[in-house]
Amino acid sequence: MSWNPTQNPENPQDLGAIETLIIPRARDIGGFEVRRALPAPRRQMVGPFIFFDHMGPAEFLTGGGIDVRPHPHIGLATVTYLYRGEFQHRDSLGTNQMIYPGEVNWMIAGNGVTHSERTSAEMRRRPGALHGIQTWVALPESAEDGNAAFEHHGREALPMLSEGGKQVRLILGSAWGETAPVKTFTDTFYADAVLEPYAQLPLPDNHEDRGVYVTEGQITVADQTFDAGRMMVFRPGDAISLTAGPMGARLMVLGGETLNGPRYISWNFVASSRERIEAAKEAWRQGDWAHGRFQLPPGDDAEFIPWPENLR
Repeated sequence: MSWNPTQNPENPQDLGAIETLIIPRARDIGGFEVRRALPAPRRQMVGPFIFFDHMGPAEFLTGGGIDVRPHPHIGLATVTYLYRGEFQHRDSLGTNQMIYPGEVNWMIAGNGVTHSERTSAEMRRRPGALHGIQTWVALPESAEDGNAAFEHHGREALPMLSEGGKQVRLILGSAWGETAPVKTFTDTFYADAVLEPYAQLPLPDNHEDRGVYVTEGQITVADQTFDAGRMMVFRPGDAISLTAGPMGARLMVLGGETLNGPRYISWNFVASSRERIEAAKEAWRQGDWAHGRFQLPPGDDAEFIPWPENLR
C-alpha cells in the first residue's frame, strides 16, 4: 500500500473484516440536512475519495430549493450523483448543465475552477425534492496544476449490471469487468448498488482501498449488521461480500488506489501542500474576476461566497 489513510492507528476499532466504521456527522444548511462521512476523524480518504456528503432527502414547497452560490475549488474533482430531484450546474468554464437521477456530473478543478449549484427556475414552479450524494476525489500531484474540465454522462452511458437481485450502476472507474466513461487519474471505482432483500454483492477484489456507504435499508457483512447512514472501510485484500437485509438496501460502493500521501483541506480547497492552499486562498480573496486565477460562472456572476474569515 502506498499510503495508509487510516488515522490514529494506535487506537484501532476491531470490527473483523471492517477496518474502519464511520458514523457521519449531520448538519443543517438552511433546512436541508447533509450527513458527512469523509473526511472523518479516523479516516481522511477511501482510495482517492476525500469528501463524501449524503444530501437529503429533502422536500421543497413551490418556489423553494437550494442556492449554492459560486465558490472555488482546487486540487480535486467533484462528483454529483442524484437519486431524486435535479441540479443546475454552472461553472467558470462556461458550462451550464442540468443533472438528473442516474446521471453524473464530473468537474475537474485542477489549478482552479468556480461553480454554482441551484434548483432550476423550472423546478421551482412546483413542489420538489432532492436526494443524492456529492463526493470529492483528490487529484494526484501530477494533475493538481492542470487545467479545469467538466464532463456530463447520462444514465444510458453508465454501465449497468443486473443479476441475482441486484442492479449496479458504475459511475466512475472500473469494477466487475466494466469501465465507466468518465476520465479519472488513478485506479478508482464508484457505484450505485440497489439490492433486493437478501441479495448478495461481492466487492471488487482488484482495488487497494474499498468502502461502502449504506444509503437505504440494511446490510450484513461478516455476521455484523449495519443500518443506513453508516460507512464501512474494509481491510485491503480481504474477500468481502455484502448481503442486503429483509427490506433490501441501496449502497454507494467506492474506493481505488491510495495516493502517495495525505492531503491538506481548507474550505473548498484540497492540495498536497499548504503553499498551494495559501496561494489559492489569496487569489480568491483578491476577487480579480477579470484577470485573476478565478473567474465567476457566466450567467451566474452577480454574487459569490466570500472566503470564510474564521478559517486559518
